Amino acid sequence: MKHIKRHSKDPNQSEFVSIVWQPLRHPFRLRAGDVVRLFNRLGRIIRVTECAAVVFMNRPPREFTTRFDRHVRLQPKPALFRISANSECDILNRKAP
Repeated sequence: MKHIKRHSKDPNQSEFVSIVWQPLRHPFRLRAGDVVRLFNRLGRIIRVTECAAVVFMNRPPREFTTRFDRHVRLQPKPALFRISANSECDILNRKAP
């Protein structure tokens, strides 16, 4: 006995399967370009991913006097570190809706 394959749909049964996907407009609290206050200092959000937000923060200049009594001031390179993308820090440049 041969099996009959039916490729057509039954007209009496309606199709009840649908995928509803509405991506969130802003899935994370922080966004790239935000200026935030952390550790009483200002930092800028560079990039936001699913696992972290990368913060760019300037370090304070180092000032000291050499052995020859010359005053020297060095500006170290900015610090890059990661925080949670949903971190509860103060966002300073975002306009409220």
